[in-house]
Amino acid sequence: MRLSTPFVVGDSAGTRPSRGASIVRTGLNRLPTLRQLIAFAMWAAFGAAQVAYAQTDASNCGSLANSYGPYDYRTERTGKLHVVEAYHFTPNIEGLVRGNSGSLGAELNYTLRASPNHHRALMAMVKLVDRLKTDRPMGSDYSIDCWFNRALRFQPDDLIVRMIFATYLASRDRKPDAIEQLEIAASAAGDNAFTHFNIGLVYFDLKEYERALVQAHKSTALGFQRTTLQDLLQKAGQWKEPADKAPPPGTTKATP
Repeated sequence: MRLSTPFVVGDSAGTRPSRGASIVRTGLNRLPTLRQLIAFAMWAAFGAAQVAYAQTDASNCGSLANSYGPYDYRTERTGKLHVVEAYHFTPNIEGLVRGNSGSLGAELNYTLRASPNHHRALMAMVKLVDRLKTDRPMGSDYSIDCWFNRALRFQPDDLIVRMIFATYLASRDRKPDAIEQLEIAASAAGDNAFTHFNIGLVYFDLKEYERALVQAHKSTALGFQRTTLQDLLQKAGQWKEPADKAPPPGTTKATP
């Protein structure tokens, strides 16, 4: 599956800290509200699931320890990762033309070991896997599933990784797994309109129109002005106005 309108890999999507973290610091003299307790319970459950995920799969997909890094792509792509990209993620490598010092698989392997959540390197590895018709290209230490496993163990709050992973899973006819990743991302997106918009685009390509519609409404309500997702839903005959804007039952628009 290919995205008809690819989501944008940017700085703002999925980089905000969990709101639940602030609840831990609530003092004894100030009881948390019911909303805070529910949010904290969800945050704690999410964290526990991620720990179990890491413990289960670390032996299969390797330790994250590396001689250089690992570094978070979101914060170090113009810092410590600059030297990595200069040699092991050049335009020729990202475009799958040729490697610089080894095979394309080896170059991407080096980049993803230094930065497991490197968004563009993950997408390039997916494309290489598709081209070579193998889940583990020559020069790669791990399968493509393992590279996503490592990325999410490293930075479970990176919502862009989850969207890339969801797109990959959908292309492998693993739609339930793809939806699971998108549900996690949507729950963690908070008031980030840009992220809700991107999640909606992936849902649209999965033909999950109701879920895409929810994300379109959320992004618009949060002030996102781009209408691409709404236009796609309208073209597919799946657009509905939000409940607070829909006309009352039994009424129709007056015709001129």
